[in-house]
Parts: sequence; structure tokens; C-alpha cells
Amino acid sequence: MSLFRNFAAGLRSLFRKNQVDREFDEELGAYLEMEAAEKMRQGVSRQDALREVRLERGSLEGSKEVVRSGGWEFFVETCWQDLRYAFRTLRRSAGFTATGILTLALGIGANTAIFQLLDAVRLQSLPVSAPQSLALVEIKGGNHGFGISNRDTNLTYPLFEQLRAHQEAFSGVFAWSGGDEVAVGQGSQQRRARVLWLTGNTFAVLGVPPIRGRLFTDEDDRRDCSIQGVVISYGFWQSEFGGRDSAIGSKLLIQGHPAEVLGVTPPDFFGLEVGNNFDLAEPFCSVTAFRPAASVLARRDLFWLTVMGRLKPGWSTDQASVQLDAISPGLFEATEPDGYSTKSQGAYRAFRLAAYPAANGLSDLRKTYDASLLLLFGITGLVLLIACANLANLMLVRAGTREREMAVRLACGASRWRLVRQLLTEGLLLAAGGAFLGLYLATIFGRSILWLLSTERNVLELNLALDWRVLLFTASIAVMTCLVFSLVPAFRSSRAKPGDALKSGSRGVTAGLERFSFQRVLVVSQIAISAVLLVGALLFVRSFRNLTTFDPGFREKGILLAFVNLEPMRLADVDQYPAVIRDLLAQVRSLPQVESAATSTHVPLDGSSWTLGLQIDGSEGWSKFTWVSPGYFETMQIALLTGRDFNDRDTQTSPHVAVVNEAFARTYLGGAHPIGKTFRSVAEPGYPSTEYEIVGVVRNTKYAGLREETPPECFGAASQFPAFGPWVSIFLRSSSPPSAVFSVLRAKLNEVNPEIRSHFSVFRKDIEGRLVRERMMALLSGFFGALAGLLTMIGLYGVISYVVLNRRNEIGVRMALGASRVDIIGMVLRQTILLLALGTVLGIALALAATRGAGSLLFGLRPHDPLTFAAAGVLLIGVALIASFVPALRASRVDPMEALRYE
Repeated sequence: MSLFRNFAAGLRSLFRKNQVDREFDEELGAYLEMEAAEKMRQGVSRQDALREVRLERGSLEGSKEVVRSGGWEFFVETCWQDLRYAFRTLRRSAGFTATGILTLALGIGANTAIFQLLDAVRLQSLPVSAPQSLALVEIKGGNHGFGISNRDTNLTYPLFEQLRAHQEAFSGVFAWSGGDEVAVGQGSQQRRARVLWLTGNTFAVLGVPPIRGRLFTDEDDRRDCSIQGVVISYGFWQSEFGGRDSAIGSKLLIQGHPAEVLGVTPPDFFGLEVGNNFDLAEPFCSVTAFRPAASVLARRDLFWLTVMGRLKPGWSTDQASVQLDAISPGLFEATEPDGYSTKSQGAYRAFRLAAYPAANGLSDLRKTYDASLLLLFGITGLVLLIACANLANLMLVRAGTREREMAVRLACGASRWRLVRQLLTEGLLLAAGGAFLGLYLATIFGRSILWLLSTERNVLELNLALDWRVLLFTASIAVMTCLVFSLVPAFRSSRAKPGDALKSGSRGVTAGLERFSFQRVLVVSQIAISAVLLVGALLFVRSFRNLTTFDPGFREKGILLAFVNLEPMRLADVDQYPAVIRDLLAQVRSLPQVESAATSTHVPLDGSSWTLGLQIDGSEGWSKFTWVSPGYFETMQIALLTGRDFNDRDTQTSPHVAVVNEAFARTYLGGAHPIGKTFRSVAEPGYPSTEYEIVGVVRNTKYAGLREETPPECFGAASQFPAFGPWVSIFLRSSSPPSAVFSVLRAKLNEVNPEIRSHFSVFRKDIEGRLVRERMMALLSGFFGALAGLLTMIGLYGVISYVVLNRRNEIGVRMALGASRVDIIGMVLRQTILLLALGTVLGIALALAATRGAGSLLFGLRPHDPLTFAAAGVLLIGVALIASFVPALRASRVDPMEALRYE
């Protein structure tokens, strides 16, 4: 029979079953009549002939089943029957079904949520045309801290222009920079918007079409173009213009500059940096309208551009890297910055460019959260294993109660494989229900994790849509969990002996110790996995606590920050800013809500850094530099160990003075008395070589982050800062509510100049906002550790309860022979203690191996911290005793006469 005819016959058997059965009966009947007629010719009566034929050929129904089983439709039909029967069976056991689906949904949902985040951060391609042909151009190995950089792999604008003019590997090269915020609107309607700076050809090279209006072209990116037009994102279009077409051609006031809305980008285009969206897009040529004091486009030491290109057909990233390496000497020689030492300039000329695949865009999230998300993926996988073990235990218990049913089916001729398939179908239905509910929970978990990772100033936006990778992952994990928790119960049930199972009073026939061996293995495994999760949870929770309670060397509570931009004052000369800042600081200090105030060029623990080379006592070194006003150490409550603070006599014309920290004094001065010692800074653009006299030493404080070692740090007088600009950071100490202080401070700034732009924040909240990874790990590992403990307690409770139920007769005999209630409780608890001991020992060994690679995520703790392991053991003991005490107490209350009645 041809394949088509076989398929057609199968469909006819499925959808016209009654007609096919009638035809089959007629065919078999005709065959029997022919056989009977042959025997009747030998002198046998018709009745005897039919009887002999049936005896020779066997059951007609059996023959029909054999014939039917040869077609593919028989498998489909039996699977459908199994599904319907499984559905009816699970519906009758509503409590078991709900427990199983919810248990699996928690495990599958957590795993799917973490996979969605990994998919969004690592796997999803950029929503642009042919993303696989995009390449990222970077300095190979980074710029090693040369100049000023957002990322050490970024390029300067002059270097980008040279690259664009001389490269041969790309059909188009573009540059962009994000992360800046600008003020949109005016007065009380003013709000902050994220701006994406880019070259005019960016959208064309990416192949991003507008959904309204038009996008930028090379014609829009001409030198000193000022602010003429702006492209807005889909989200900004919806929130600010309600999605109206009239937005095109309307005017936006961007930091006082009117700009015409030219077009709207597609809803799925978030930019080129995963996790960071944008509101407005502006061509690079308009940067000069925002920063007229010093054009960043001309600076050769400002590394702030991310450069990408689209490879020409036939070119690979390796070939592009070879070409970029060949032209790099000329590019870096042509863009060599002035004002650096000969050694630094030689290091700059030695830089080389390379190309890297960029289909997935750029993302700091990969570097920051990659290890954390992979670790969480492992944690959620272990939680799912515990859930599967729990469900396997429940199904084993349920299989014990269905022995008689399985025995009847075996006695009626069902094969072992058919029973296994039926029970696997029930498991598949449970897994499917858990997967569907898990997809819903995954959305909640994923959004919750994004909320944990977001801060007030940095809201992460990721595409957590259910793409084919997520659906395939969820389907795969559902099938695997089905096999894990239902395979052993299915095979065990199919091994039931009909004769034993059908005997009356057969409760104790197979209730020997071997019956529960696999369930005990599952419980030991649950305890071991729970030990690993509890150790991890305690490590991350304690690490986060260490971070939040660590003393960085300065005051955190009660400190407020005011970031003030004086550019709208439009001072004619940059030298006027120092006097304006001093006057503004004096007015801030006069506010009754302010106890103390000072300015600083650096905000501690914000991740930023400024390093200058120095020469001291004939040797060379380096130090972090910060310029602060008088009163800074008092405001931040940094202890002055020796010498003096800055004062009003430290001016631009007086000898330059410095206050150093303990690390500086220890590194460069040894045991010498530091006061009066001098050192000279190495010249950099905007920072001429200057001799400083040390006038004081302060306590060590953390600089860029809590995890780093305290570096040598030099504080200079703010009045002697060599690079004044139209901005200032003011630190205030106050015991008043932040909202009240910000209100009076905003009013004071309006008195000085209503156009002054400012932003306020609470220092402590800013620090906590930079611990989002640690907070996420502490909360999620703690949650999953607690969930693992709860599931283990439920699993242990179920096994002990089932063991007690099946040993009810034995317990009755023991009590009839004189055993006390305490003896019975002790007997049950001894089983628990044995399982607990085995599971804990195995779990501690696994935890020692599993936590070995977590050291980089911990603070103030070793991965093998003994106190943490001891605490995890105590928690497990508590969980096990709670889980087993109730069944033990119930066993001790068994009435011997009632228990023995079954015998």
C-alpha cells in the first residue's frame, strides 16, 4: 500500500470508525462462513463447524485488535484514549492534581523566568535588518585607562572620523553614545529624557524604517548643526503625544532649544544597548549646542563613542580585524592627543583596533549579571529537581493505592508497556498543566526580577516576550520533568502481581522495607539539594548584609546630594564659575535645614574614577584625585588624623595643597611624617603638572566601590581645581526629611537663577541602588532556599506519613506487646534522623563543590564559611523534625485493637 493510501485509510479509520468496524465485521464474518462451509462439506453440522473455526482462529475481537494495531491510526487512537482516561483519573483526584501542577509550575516558572532573562540579555538579536552582518569596532584589550572614558573600549570622535575615511571592510560605519539625560519642556512641565547621540547614517546602515515621518540621514549630521530636528522613540511618542500623527512637525523644547520632531522609530527598536532604552535621538553635530564650553567632538582624549559597522558581503569579522589592525598605526598616529607624557603617547600609538560580532548588540548587563543569572539558573534547576522528587514520591504513594486497578488490567490482558504508557500520560498531563501555569508565573517572576535590578535613576527595559526559544525551553523542561517524576512510579506499578494484589487484605503484602527504598533515596536527594540551596542562600544573604552594614570610612545616613548645572546662567568667562559656586555654597549653608555642606568633584562609591600620575621623592606612582571645598571632611565625617583641613586662604594663586589618605601616606611615604612633604602631578590635558604640599592626612575611605581595595587618594582644594566647568556636586548633611530639604534647596536655586537645572538624591539610596546585583542574589536565593526547605519538608512528611500508614499493623502489635508512645515516636524519628544524616552529609559535600566558584559574588565571606554551613545544617534539622514529628505523634496514638482488626 502506498504511503498516501495508508494515510488516507488511517484517517478513514479515525473519523469513520463505526463504518470501518461494520465493514471489518462483515469481512471477518464472510471469512468464518467460508471456513465453516469447508468443514460442513466434511459432514460437520453448521453449529459445530462455526464452533471449531472460532476455536481454531481465536477471539474475533482479538483478531480485530491485531489487525488494527498494524496501522498508525491505532497508536493515535490509543494515545487519545490514554489522554481521556488520564484526564478523568486526575479530575477525580483534584487535590493531588492541584498539588502536582502547582509544584511543577513553581519550578518550571522560575526556570523559564531566568531563561527569559538570559535570552533577552544574551541570545536575542537586535531588531534591525540582517543583524548577523553587524560588527563592533573596539580597541583590542581596551585603552588601559588612557584619557577619559565611559568604557575602555570606546573610541574618540576624531578616531572614528579617521576610521570611517580609511576602512575597507564595512559597507557603512556608524557611531553612537547613550546614557545622557536632557531636560525637555520648561517650568513645572519640565521632565528628564534619555538621549541617544548618533551619526546621521545610523538608521540607514541598521535598516531601521520610521513608522511616522522620517529618520536622520547624513544631511542632518553636518558640522555645528545646532538643534534643528529630533527623532523620538515609540514609547516617548505614546507617552508624550498619545500616538497622534500631529506629533510630526511639532516642536520640543530640549534644554531651552526648540527642535522639530522629524520621525518616530519602530516600537521594537530600543537602541543598540540591551536593557537601556532611549527617548530622543540627536545627531552628533548638535552636541555643541549642549556643551559649548569645550566641544567633545574635537577632543582626542575623550573615549565616549561606540562604533559599529555592517560588513561587506563576503567579509567576516576576522578579515575585518586584519584590515583594521593594518590601518591602526596610521589612525592612532593621526589622532594622537597633546599634553601627555612621552610614555603615555607611546602607549596610545600602540593601540590596535579589532572587529567583533555584534548581532546581539552591546550590554553591560552581560558583564554585570551574566554570572549571577547563570548561578540563579542552576539554583532554579535544583528547585525543579526537588519539585520532581516530591511529585515522584506522591505518585509512588498514589501508585500503591492503585495496585488493585493495575492488577485487574494486567489480568484482563493489558501489557506492561500499555500500563507504563498510561501512567506516563498522566505525568505528561501534569507536566503540561505545570508548564502552562509556569509560563504565566514566569512573566510575574521575570518582571519582579527586572524590578529588583532597576533603580530610580536606571530603569531596565528588556524584551521578555515568549519567543520560540522560550517556548521550546519550556516544552523541553516539561517533557524532562515528566520523565523524571513519573517513569519510576510507572514501571513499579506495571510490575504488580495480579495474584497478590487481588487477595483480600493485601495491604501489607508488599510493605516490606524494600518497598520504600526508592522513596527514601528521593528524600535523601531532596535533603542534599536543599542543603546546597540553603548554604547558597545563607551565603548571599550574609554577603548582602555585610555590604549594607560595612563602614566605608565616611557617613552615609543623612547625606543628600545636589547636582547643579549652571550652564543656563551663560557666563561669559569660565573663570567666573569658582566665585559663583562659592557664593551658591554659602547660600546653601545658610538654610536652616542644612547642618553642613560642601562640594566635591567625585561622588564616593558611584563607580567613577579619576587617576593622575605623580612624582614623589624621585619615584613615580599614581593616585586617585578629588577636589573638595572646606568643610567636606566635616560634612562626610571623615576623620582628620593629622594636619589641617582646607580653608579660605587656599586660593588659585596660593601654593597648591593636598590632604592625602592613609593608603597614600603608607604607599609613598613609608613611616615618614607626611605633613610638609611635596609631590608633583604628571600633566594631562586640562590638568597641568602641579606641585602639591601635603597639609593633612585623613582616614582611609572606599573610593569607587565597596569591593575594591582602598587606593591611594589625594584631596585637593576645590578653589585650586584646574578644570572648572558649569556644574557642581554639593553634599549636604541634614536631619530633616529629604523632601523638605530638597524643597527649600530648589527654592533657593530659583532665587539665584530660575533657569538653573538641578537633580537631587539621597546618598544612602544611591549606594543601595548600586548593590542591585547583590540584593537580587540575596532575595532570590533566599526565596528559592526557603521554597526548597518547604518542598523538602512536604516530601519528608509525605514519605514518613505513608511509611507510618503502611506499618500501622506493626505499630499496633508493638503497642500491644508493651511499647510506649515515646518508643513509637522514637522509632519513627530514628528513620528521619538516618535520612537526614545521609542527606546532610551528601548535601554538605555537594555544597563545598558548588560554592567554590561563588567567591567573586561574595563580600566579607569565604565560600566555605563554617558558620554558614553549620546554620544550614541546623535549619535542615529543624525542617526534618517538624516534618516527621506530626506523623510520629499520629503513629503513637494508634489504637492497637483497631490496628490489629485488619489481621
